[in-house]
Amino acid sequence: MLKLENVNLFYGEIQALWDLSLEVKEGQIVALLGANAAGKSSTINAISGIEKVTSGKIIFKGKEIQTMDPHEIVEEGIIQVPEGRKLFNYMTIEENLELGAYSKRARKDLKKNLEMVYHLFPILEERKNQFAGEMSGGQQQMCAIGRGLMASPKLLIIDELSLGLAPILVQKLLKALVDINKTGLTILLVEQNVHQSLEISKEAFVLENGRLALSGDASELLDNPHLKKAYLGM
Repeated sequence: MLKLENVNLFYGEIQALWDLSLEVKEGQIVALLGANAAGKSSTINAISGIEKVTSGKIIFKGKEIQTMDPHEIVEEGIIQVPEGRKLFNYMTIEENLELGAYSKRARKDLKKNLEMVYHLFPILEERKNQFAGEMSGGQQQMCAIGRGLMASPKLLIIDELSLGLAPILVQKLLKALVDINKTGLTILLVEQNVHQSLEISKEAFVLENGRLALSGDASELLDNPHLKKAYLGM
């Protein structure tokens, strides 16, 4: 579904990604893992068109997208749920969700998608007229995911799902992602929480200093000695 081929990305003279190649298969949850400054955000921002690659190709459903603008990539069906949620705090929950359906492609399915989001996260419907900034961190993350779903994604990228959240809330959100994936939606999960991410993913890629360090079946990577030592403290 998505393929990166020898992608290099620079910020000025600083190279962030080095000949990065990876592939996301349709219908899977795929984990993109690594420590801080490993290149995770650079990778997904390149996929989303926020950062332009210096060289290499990004191919989505057979079409090269590395030169496209972010709004064009959204129309293709790649939607990013950003790190830190980035909600509009002084707009209501429902207004934030409706903004997710801004694109022409998603607008026609606004009502259907809104019902789907409320079914997935009932608390959002209960508090739909409340300002987003008044919600708890977990509820805000639900709203951010819901806003992404409102855009009718073909590929949903979620950046740092667990950031700042209690473990019990993280478990609830990970279960929601599994339920979302069962509908056929492909998910690229970008996380520092290695163990929980691998448990729900089919495949995984591990970045170190902008390079691909490990990749493969997620269940097998859970037992990888290097991964255990570097990320799980085992």
